Formats: sequence, structure tokens, C-alpha cells
Amino acid sequence: MDPVALEQLIAAALHARQRAYAPYSHFAVGAAVLTDDGRIFSGANIENASYPLTICAERVALFCAHMAAAGPVVALAVVTPTPTVASPCGACRQVIFELAPQAQIVLLNHDGSERRLTTPQELLPFGFGPDQLTR
Repeated sequence: MDPVALEQLIAAALHARQRAYAPYSHFAVGAAVLTDDGRIFSGANIENASYPLTICAERVALFCAHMAAAGPVVALAVVTPTPTVASPCGACRQVIFELAPQAQIVLLNHDGSERRLTTPQELLPFGFGPDQLTR
């Protein structure tokens, strides 16, 4: 991935983290996706007093890109409030596996100083996708 595009993506994820609504967990997460047409879509986790209605930052960013009819997702950055990198939850791994199957994923700690590159297949080995559905 182009280093300049990567830094722009990371900056968008760090900025998105500031928009998180996490009054219950205090675990503010930011995410940003880069599509093949060069657009960046960001998202933050948004909690709800009815906990199951909470949505994660990764899904917000991916859903925004999808709704904008953007090109395929080529990269995803996820920033957590942790001193070391943390991985997306299971639900997000499933959505990433389907909506960004070829994306490069960079996981970052709270200030972006620690990074780990991964893939959807590494996050969700033997993932369930459209190919498993019978028609």
C-alpha cells in the first residue's frame, strides 16, 4: 500500500476515534476504510443503553462505504484505546470477511505508535461467506 495513503487512512481512524460515543464501556474505537477509488470512509463505535444495539467502528465505516457505492475496500485501519493493538470483535471479523475480503488491515494502539498488519482470512480463518450459501 502507498505509504501516503496508509498515513491518511490512519489519521482518519485516529480522528474518528474522537467521535466515538462510548459512555458505558469507555472503549472508544475509530476505524477508516480506503476504497479502490481513493475515498476514505470513517466510523466510530456508538453505544446504546440497550447494549445489543451498540455498533462497532469497523462496521460503521464499512457500511458507510457500501452505502456510498464506493469501490472495493482495499484497506482498513482500526484504532483502539489500548496500549497495544487489539483485534476486532467476532461480528466485525465476519463483516470484514464479506465486505472487505481482499483488504489489508492495520490494527493500531491508542496513538498509532504500534501497528500490526493482517488480513480478513487471518482474522477469521475458515470464515463463512457467500460461497457457503446454497442456492
